[in-house]
Amino acid sequence: MATIEHSAILKAPPERVFALLERVEDFVDYSDLIQAIDSLGDARYRWYVHAVGMDWTFDVAITECRPPEVLAWESLEGVHNQGCYRLTPVEEGTQVAFTLTYAIRNRLLEKAVTRAARPLVGKVSRQILERVEARL
Repeated sequence: MATIEHSAILKAPPERVFALLERVEDFVDYSDLIQAIDSLGDARYRWYVHAVGMDWTFDVAITECRPPEVLAWESLEGVHNQGCYRLTPVEEGTQVAFTLTYAIRNRLLEKAVTRAARPLVGKVSRQILERVEARL
């Protein structure tokens, strides 16, 4: 499995940061690559993303929602992946740690995807946290 991680400190208490992160449909406002997000009910969402010149659609389910500490999800189809935001209070506000793990059965293909995905996911993660902070 490959892992991509990113963290940032936002100048707000964990409760305020978490309140924005748990509104999954609003992520469309937080990144230029996210075209739309539809709620499917039962904490499931369909994401529409335009990246690397292609349109991608995938469904995810929230697997853990523990305010104001953890928001985690898992893919329901396609490339198996899991993601998590962990929020920790710090003197400056809230440290937000983002982790995304995914598995591709072909190790050679996984290396190529990781090389392309790491900067792309890093960009999206930075955009999301910057725009959440701006909203705070």
